[in-house]
Amino acid sequence: MRYRRILQPGATYFLTMVTFGRRPVLADTRVIGHLRAAVSKVQQRSPFIVDAEVILPDHIHVLWTLPDDDADYSTRVRLMKSYFTRSAGNLDAMCGISPSREAKGERAVWQRRFWEHTIHDEKDFLDHLDYIHFNPVKHGLVKAARDWPHSTFQDWVERGVYEPWWGSDDAPPLPQWVGRE
Repeated sequence: MRYRRILQPGATYFLTMVTFGRRPVLADTRVIGHLRAAVSKVQQRSPFIVDAEVILPDHIHVLWTLPDDDADYSTRVRLMKSYFTRSAGNLDAMCGISPSREAKGERAVWQRRFWEHTIHDEKDFLDHLDYIHFNPVKHGLVKAARDWPHSTFQDWVERGVYEPWWGSDDAPPLPQWVGRE
């Protein structure tokens, strides 16, 4: 059975990309610099807007908005993973390569697939924005969203969407889909 993805030109997509075996490949700030450079390189080739992101040690969540005439987020994800894997050095030593991947000439940095959700409306966007920014707290990495350095939380505080203390006392109400991404 072939997996079907929704392709809607100009849409905003919530995407989750996970490292192979959930290894903490993205725990090093230098490696995160390579990830950001890879995203920038893809943006130069195929423009899109990074509305929000959080980079955790073993996965990333993003909201990307594509141009009005473009729905090809899959190629952007593939290129980002490829550019990152090539630029970040020998991450295979940390990750290890399965015989299946080795036979196909694949590296062992990312899981093959990724999670995608097309944003339907403003409430859906805000729910996913909350989920992205609360994720480091959910995973026990920090006590408050403001304390995680690898997210766009502070950008959204500056825009007036969040108060700096948001998500520090109690978990914000998150939608039903949380945990299924």
